Amino acid sequence: MTSPGVSPHETWPLWEVFVRASRGLSHVHAGSLHAPDAELALRNARDLYTRRGEGTSVWVVPSDAITTSDPDAKGAFFESPAGKNYRHASYYTASEGVPHL
Repeated sequence: MTSPGVSPHETWPLWEVFVRASRGLSHVHAGSLHAPDAELALRNARDLYTRRGEGTSVWVVPSDAITTSDPDAKGAFFESPAGKNYRHASYYTASEGVPHL
């Protein structure tokens, strides 16, 4: 295991943390942390983000393994193509008794 601190600019890799609150739900981004490897990232994520027993599963992902969209290209990236409004969920009604919608 390495430790940061040899140089003031040296830090451990950044990890993104995803927590699933209960079975049947999706993992939700809970935050980020620095850790030297995946095992310690997972242990630290458990201690930091599930200390009140709110999780049933925790994922940690190296931040540099995540590809994101460009916030400056938001309009072009997220706009719906013209004439395809039927793709929006606002035209449909949710069924009664379906949990987690």
